[in-house]
Amino acid sequence: MALIQTARLRLEPVQGQDLDALVALKADPLVYGQMLGGVRSAWQVLEELAEDRAFWSAHRIGMFAIREDGIFQGTTGIHDRPDGRGLALRFAVWPEARGRGLAREAASAALRYAQDRIGVPRVIAVARAENFGSRMVLGSIGMRECDVFLRDGHVMLVYESLA
Repeated sequence: MALIQTARLRLEPVQGQDLDALVALKADPLVYGQMLGGVRSAWQVLEELAEDRAFWSAHRIGMFAIREDGIFQGTTGIHDRPDGRGLALRFAVWPEARGRGLAREAASAALRYAQDRIGVPRVIAVARAENFGSRMVLGSIGMRECDVFLRDGHVMLVYESLA
């Protein structure tokens, strides 16, 4: 499976060893409160991990664990959007890891991997209009706003990157 090394980070496909960290990350309302589907139960995280592993097997791309100095800091990667919009870039980091450029560095590496090494022609990302942190990350890695829609009363912005 894929491994990406950046200046500070090591990205590895999510694995069983990441389960406890994934459960904690996805149960944190400061991290997953604005995500599609919201915070997750431990059972939901276990199911998602199995889906992530299957996605890797089928597509040679998927979700990565982000590690800094060997310590789990969050996730990033590419996965199908459940609304059929296509392959989407996702990222989530611990609240205490924010503001240091980790999400930008990791998301950029995952996007480059998908497009340059796997050959994915179009990757999208979706962020709430009021989520300026995510929007800044997406803009800083070269993604451009291309669409807008409403979900549960929130304005959602669609970004894209074309290979």
